[in-house]
Amino acid sequence: MDSVTQAVLGAAIGGAIAPAGQRRKALLAGAALGTLPDLDVIIDYGDAVANFTYHRGFSHSLFVLPPFALLLWLALRGWWAPVRDAPWRWLAIIGLALVTHPLLDAHTAYGTQLLWPLESPPVMWATLFIIDPLFTLPMLVAIVIAAAWPAKRSSGTVIRAGLLASTLYLGWSWTAQSIVAGHARDALADRGLSGAPVFVTPTPFNTLLWRVVVLTNEGYLEGFDSVLVDEASLEVSAYRSDRQSLLAADTVWAVSRLRWFSREFVKASVVDDRLLITDLRMGQEPVYVFTHVVAARGNPHWEPISTELISPTIDERVLLDAWRRMWTH
Repeated sequence: MDSVTQAVLGAAIGGAIAPAGQRRKALLAGAALGTLPDLDVIIDYGDAVANFTYHRGFSHSLFVLPPFALLLWLALRGWWAPVRDAPWRWLAIIGLALVTHPLLDAHTAYGTQLLWPLESPPVMWATLFIIDPLFTLPMLVAIVIAAAWPAKRSSGTVIRAGLLASTLYLGWSWTAQSIVAGHARDALADRGLSGAPVFVTPTPFNTLLWRVVVLTNEGYLEGFDSVLVDEASLEVSAYRSDRQSLLAADTVWAVSRLRWFSREFVKASVVDDRLLITDLRMGQEPVYVFTHVVAARGNPHWEPISTELISPTIDERVLLDAWRRMWTH
């Protein structure tokens, strides 16, 4: 999720657990802790694909964050009065503010390596867009109220109510995704594609309109489905991918790494004897967020190069056209 949402979630956790006399300190500390795992973005791994796929790695691991939280708590307990005065509450604040960060990130399409250093593919539940105001606002309103009147006992109740509202919305996102996935399975069965890999993710800023990507032998299908439309059908458009070049270049580390990171939801194309790989999970036709130049055509094999991220050209009309589908197919 975006950094603002992570800070808000951390602050809400701090404000909900801390004693009333420490609430403002807990709001600030929780916000800082909630954004801490994303500091891995300052690390330059020396390559565009490496930077893309190592983000949300060790700093988001459930094997790393709990022991780090314990060590941080022990260090703070030795010199910071709030932790000394309410040690167990602060252990909960530190631990939950850190661990909820990657768990929330795993609800987006990007992919979070919760089990690093194990080589399991990143977790991408994809039930939330990376920015979703309806998830963030209940907590944000609650912490603003609590910051204004921190000593009131009711402030803690307000924050907990905000957390509950956001949690219920998160639960709704799973339900909405399940509805759309069911529509997709029915539509694919009619097309003879029952076993095809499917990726279902929300369109920007909402959980009503969903995008569906289906991998085929020739490329992929893309369609949209709205939970507001009472139809169990899904209209899709077909697009081609240069799968032959993708498979031929798999010995190149950047190619195999991107296929692993995206769970194969990529599009391959060749431009000027260079292989481009587009991540199909983030964006929509024809605009995608992440397209990397990963290899050069050699004789006879594809050869590795210093990879490059191609900046997307944002077209607001594409987003507006997709949102119109929210009300009708």
